[in-house]
Amino acid sequence: MSVPHQFNKLKLIVVLSAVWANSAIAQETVTLPAIRATLENPSSLRVDTDREQARLNQVPGGTNLVKPQEHIRLNVLRDALDHQPGIIVQDFFGGIDQPRLNIRGSGIQSNPVNRGVLLMQDGLPLNEADGSFVIGFLEPRNSGLISVRRGANAISPSATTLGGELDFQSLTGTEGNQIGIGLGSFGYWGVNGEIGLEGDTFDGRISFSHDKSNGYRHHSSSRRSSFNANLGFRRDNFENRTYLSYTDLKFDIPNVIPKARMYDDPRSVLGDYNEQFDRVNNIYLRDPNRKSSQFRVANQSYWGTEALNQTFGLYWQTIDDTFTSPLVSTPTDGHTYGAQWQLAGQAGSVDYRVALNWSRSDMDRDLYAVNPANGSRMQRFGSYSMKAENRNALLGLNWHFAPDWSAVADIKFSQAIRNVDGRHGSANLNQDWSYTSPRIGLIWKPSDSLRLYANISRSNEAPTYWEIINGDVPNPMNPASATTSLSKLDLQRALTYEIGADGRFGSEQYAMNWSLSLYHSKVKDELMSVSTENGTAAGTFNYRGKTRHQGIEAGINGVLPGFGNGLFDYRLAYTLSDFRFRGGEFAGNQIAGVPKHMLSAELMYRTGGWRFGPNVRWMASKTPTNHANIDGTEQDSYALLGFKIAYEHNKHWSAYIAADNLTDNTYASSYVIRNTATAMMPTFLTGNGRSVSGGISFKF
Repeated sequence: MSVPHQFNKLKLIVVLSAVWANSAIAQETVTLPAIRATLENPSSLRVDTDREQARLNQVPGGTNLVKPQEHIRLNVLRDALDHQPGIIVQDFFGGIDQPRLNIRGSGIQSNPVNRGVLLMQDGLPLNEADGSFVIGFLEPRNSGLISVRRGANAISPSATTLGGELDFQSLTGTEGNQIGIGLGSFGYWGVNGEIGLEGDTFDGRISFSHDKSNGYRHHSSSRRSSFNANLGFRRDNFENRTYLSYTDLKFDIPNVIPKARMYDDPRSVLGDYNEQFDRVNNIYLRDPNRKSSQFRVANQSYWGTEALNQTFGLYWQTIDDTFTSPLVSTPTDGHTYGAQWQLAGQAGSVDYRVALNWSRSDMDRDLYAVNPANGSRMQRFGSYSMKAENRNALLGLNWHFAPDWSAVADIKFSQAIRNVDGRHGSANLNQDWSYTSPRIGLIWKPSDSLRLYANISRSNEAPTYWEIINGDVPNPMNPASATTSLSKLDLQRALTYEIGADGRFGSEQYAMNWSLSLYHSKVKDELMSVSTENGTAAGTFNYRGKTRHQGIEAGINGVLPGFGNGLFDYRLAYTLSDFRFRGGEFAGNQIAGVPKHMLSAELMYRTGGWRFGPNVRWMASKTPTNHANIDGTEQDSYALLGFKIAYEHNKHWSAYIAADNLTDNTYASSYVIRNTATAMMPTFLTGNGRSVSGGISFKF
């Protein structure tokens, strides 16, 4: 049976299952509650999971509400986002580096630089104004919750991409006061500490963390330091909060190796042997690495009531980022400024929102050839001054036209500017786009235990400077061959249809929470970033044929009775990503970059102060690494088995031990993407082998 037929069949299953569930629940329900939520303070600046869940319930599409502080380990971003439907995190090389984040195929080919989703810190954008971000700047240990609005379900005025948005909301006051230390395999160690204060009308909190790892592979050490602080003041219906953060990130890059080498010698890098690619791209000599730091200050104010309220925020951040590939070193420094305002309220049966957002980045970027003998910078062959600016406006309405029904409509108006001014003889290129991103949706909530939704939306994504500015050394052993160019690119646009449901089966303690979303996106001018045969960037282009992204995002979680007085906590997430070329050069092929089937699950037994149990992450199919889908060049399927044990001695002391990849499976965690390839080319990044980590913390 073809995939489209399977997809349509699943749509029918969703509808029939929802009708069955509604029929069963209706027998227990005397009156049906209205979908509209009444909140005492609908937009306070402090973390409130109930309030955030009520807000997500008004979104007619797929969302995630992540509570990272409930997780046993939070060393890296994967720890916070594991077992979440619709969110795929692919490790770069498994250290304290920058994983590749994917939602619905947006930005899937941007490794090692990320785009395609909007990252937010406390409701304000964290991305640079061109849309790029360094994902290593996120600190999940500082987050009370992570709110994910997948795809065009994003609710902020500046989020218009196919991937949607993730909002990391900071802990405040005395939440999470603790000190902790962790140790692990491959020379990992880390320390973290948080302390806060709280009064009747004010609160404050500061946190610090430092992590370091030698890495599993050769030339893969990494370190990261992060400082976060916030100070809040509130009185009556007014609240103001100031945020301050600084992150310093540095990691060596072991880079890619051929598939056969990965299985024979998974820790190796190019330079460990005396073959052609080893001589051309000796990692020890070329020393590829990334050094990034960001300083950020933001301020937000909220005032009003549920009937009428306003939120206004300002932020400023600096970035000092040097990404050095085996061939090109690219230092970037700049400043980003932004402002965001929202007016929200109620008029009869209609909730409304009006929002404005503005952001601007002024950045400088140089391109240097890398000396193949010692990794030092040689001649500068490109130099650019970059100005990115975005202006966004949003109008949103939520009409509760019946007790159980709600119609949602919003439209975003955007203007994106990407100007590049060449210096020292480099070329200029100025580009701007104006576009609208509308969405209409419908929510039916026949009971407290069932919610069904559908929406149609249009997304738009402008390219970042990592797609616009190109640098290459065609002859790797001759740095004088270095060339630079600028790419004139179109917007990536998509029309998306989505249906789904979420709810709860059963009642009381052992109820099962579930969610299911199905989406189908018709994409035009998809941004494709590909690599050379050596595994370095070769440039970005708009694919001139149509492409299609469709998938299934499903998750369940809950509690089961255990033996004795214990209980079993379970979580399971499945994500199907069926991305294909519908025309053009690669018509009918699978788009390289994202696994088609990804399943993760965890089962934890808890009794007294103990929690322990297994987990699994299973990529159930081979994944193409090139758009030509050449046999023998795929990322092979794999399953990783882990186990965690946590003990909470009392309200102060707790400890954990976590084992990953217990079977010591050799697998590719990530790879570079090409138009076509051979099995001999260096393509794969090896994932970590068997590892154990542990930690102890004291809460006060």
